[in-house]
Amino acid sequence: MASPTGAPAPGALARYDGAVPATVVLVRHGVTPLTEAGALSGGDDVGPSLTTTGRRQAAQAADAVFRIGKDLWPDVPRPDAVVASPMARTQETAAAVSRRIGAPVRTDERFAECTFGEWQGLTPGQVAEHWPGELSRWVREGTYAPPGGESYADLCARVRPALDDVVAAHPTGTSVVVAHAAVIRSLVGAMLEAPPTAWGRIRIPPCSLSILRIWPDGEREVSVVGFPTDV
Repeated sequence: MASPTGAPAPGALARYDGAVPATVVLVRHGVTPLTEAGALSGGDDVGPSLTTTGRRQAAQAADAVFRIGKDLWPDVPRPDAVVASPMARTQETAAAVSRRIGAPVRTDERFAECTFGEWQGLTPGQVAEHWPGELSRWVREGTYAPPGGESYADLCARVRPALDDVVAAHPTGTSVVVAHAAVIRSLVGAMLEAPPTAWGRIRIPPCSLSILRIWPDGEREVSVVGFPTDV
């Protein structure tokens, strides 16, 4: 994306044809009781809601989103659209962003977190007790699904079309998508053309920001990954 002087922003993908990309800011939700317990919290259940800490994190993330296009990444257009997963924790986080930037929240069920099936709500230790080695397979193989759940590859097949629709709706603006760790990992990994085996190694902290830019010809840039706002 060009700066006000017409030159590419520092460190940006060099484009000299004047093409303007769509920008998508991916925001992970704040913490919930399951996050704090280290348990697997997928798209299988609408809950849980944010904790007190999670609500504070959501407010901090909303403040960071409000600063985009001002003192934070000034070369990026100001965000003017918010899309969220249907889960309680993402809806609550998106509501904080919505209030801060003055844009309504649109819900897209395709951005719901990866489903964990029989692992939902369990800690890694509990999964290991009944399914030895299988949680590691889910993280490392990318195509292995928990019993009754989704693999990273399954997840990406669901969320990638949703991202394409966000881009099509705002082809030269900045949209905010409030989603989940595995969802954001899969989108970042796919944008980098990394195989699903690598996506589990992308760190996405609670209420962090990741930024994707996508041009009309399909060229894309991963500008930011896991930028912390809880500081």
